[in-house]
Amino acid sequence: MLSVNNLSVQFTGQNLFSSVTFNIADNDRIGLVGKNGAGKSTLLKILCGQQEPESGTIVIASGQTVGYLPQEMIPDHEGSVLDVALKAFSHIDDLEAQLASLSDEIANRTDYESDSYLRLIQRHNDLSDHISLLGGNNRGELAEKILLGLGFLHSDFHRPMTEFSGGWQMRVQLAKLLLQHPDFLLLDEPTNHLDIVSIQWLESFLSSYAGAVILVSHDRTFLDHITTRTIEITAGRIYDYKASYSDYVVLMQERRASQMASLTNQQRQIAQIEAFIERFRYKATKSKQVQSRIKMLEKMDLTQIDEISSESIHFRFPPAPHSGKIVVEAQALSKHYGDHCVFSGVDLLITAGSKIAFVGKNGEGKSTLAKILVGDIRDYGGVCKIGHQVVIGYYAQNQAAMLDGEKTVFQTIDDIALGDIRPKIRNILGSFLFDEDDIDKKVKVLSGGEKARLALAKLLLTPSNLLILDEPTNHLDMDSKDVLKNALLQYTGTLILVSHDRDFLQGLTDSLYEFRNGEVHEFKGDIFEFLEWRRLEDLKQLDHPTGKSENPQIQKSVSQSKLDYQQSKERERELRKLRNEVSKLEEEISSLEQKVADIEAKLANGTTDPAIFEDYQTLKTTLEQRISSWEEAVINLETAQNQ
Repeated sequence: MLSVNNLSVQFTGQNLFSSVTFNIADNDRIGLVGKNGAGKSTLLKILCGQQEPESGTIVIASGQTVGYLPQEMIPDHEGSVLDVALKAFSHIDDLEAQLASLSDEIANRTDYESDSYLRLIQRHNDLSDHISLLGGNNRGELAEKILLGLGFLHSDFHRPMTEFSGGWQMRVQLAKLLLQHPDFLLLDEPTNHLDIVSIQWLESFLSSYAGAVILVSHDRTFLDHITTRTIEITAGRIYDYKASYSDYVVLMQERRASQMASLTNQQRQIAQIEAFIERFRYKATKSKQVQSRIKMLEKMDLTQIDEISSESIHFRFPPAPHSGKIVVEAQALSKHYGDHCVFSGVDLLITAGSKIAFVGKNGEGKSTLAKILVGDIRDYGGVCKIGHQVVIGYYAQNQAAMLDGEKTVFQTIDDIALGDIRPKIRNILGSFLFDEDDIDKKVKVLSGGEKARLALAKLLLTPSNLLILDEPTNHLDMDSKDVLKNALLQYTGTLILVSHDRDFLQGLTDSLYEFRNGEVHEFKGDIFEFLEWRRLEDLKQLDHPTGKSENPQIQKSVSQSKLDYQQSKERERELRKLRNEVSKLEEEISSLEQKVADIEAKLANGTTDPAIFEDYQTLKTTLEQRISSWEEAVINLETAQNQ
């Protein structure tokens, strides 16, 4: 058991947490959620002892351990992949040294009947059993299982860590942490450096993990497949739900709707009381009733409503210029790095308006092919042609890291903005949540999420008809991913998307190219349909040599994937309808407020025309109705967005 008691933390003069209390049981599966900056990563650091709170305590049962994987860390470069992973068992090395010392002492003893000798034998047996329980007798087998699950090959095990990219080095750190098998496993965005196959393996591993798991993730599907409890951090408080992420979203929306209804009722009650007080304040016969209502107002506990952030990026891609029917054509395409073949014999024919996903394990060539298409890689075999009048917009996997850290946010956009775009730079940056205080910041001080938003903003400056996006959702929160997905759904050009986020891909693409074992094959269908098909293909190889499967449950799963795809499209149509309704009501409210203000100005100047008073009351009534309708529309939109 891990207990958090009256935890309080301040950041830049404001409460990040205020008197937060909750417990974590030994086998909990917890998703930690909240908007960016709410304090999720800070809470994980406090739980693992890397940061001290202003007040409050963290109590862990004696002998229990906590393991923590941060979003970013400095990997261990000493030795091979297997050497680093096996460092997870360094504590067992110490125990084995103690065991060897006990064995030597036993060998030199001759007082076999003494109590001290029997106690020595018992200590030896207990220590031997403890080492076995910790996996000391099969550490190589355990390390192999986890490294293979995270995407490494046997041939990678003895390669130096320095030969691997930062993402693969992070996988080794994750493997090392999993091998340590702490009682409380804290993971901050563990899927950022994993591909779909490795994410699925990690889901399976964590679901059966013998200990508590606390996750911070922006991957809805990942959370849903693992968590059974969700802790929301909002406005310095926490709300604890015994529910997976999707179920939590429904419960959270119900809670906020209830709060909104209570607040509306209370405000109506307060208005009625204040109207009574104002009407009868100077009537002696009503003085007692007036005083009674004044005291009622003073004693009334005002309904508190949770802070709901209205900040989210909002943008649409510029209309795609016209292009030829054939956007990309490749024949016998291949790419080698020395003796290593990334892929070969690749044939592509991508037509205008296609929406395509590149999927497969990391290292199979998805980003490499994207770089060939945009011209960043030119030393390849075969033929690759870009179609007539094709204009490419490209978001590289390390796009945020490629920004010039010495430039300001404004300079980053200003340097590439042309013509009519230049006067709109501040508006563009504002739509990506960069306010007047942010635009003069240097890029190097921005967070990962801010850099990702700035890199996305650059895509808007040049209209394109072929968008190639390589892992664009890394570092984006769920709301920002939803906005990006909606913008891509409305994009009229051709889309090639490299992503490991299954929820993001669903309903966004109509075909996929799978990169596997040096080959690239097209699959017509949705991401979940593909994943089911891939599982079936593997089963066919084992159980169905003829290549035919008659399993009705399998067919049912594929049909369900198709149904999910259609439901996703319907959901996006409903979201557009709700957004339009909110926008229309906001315009009406703005217009009504201006009309009310104009009449109030006339009344302030002493106008006594009865018709003006009548118009004023009508406008006020209409304004209240529109505000009420707007509140309901916003709640409906937020509910739909989080389903």
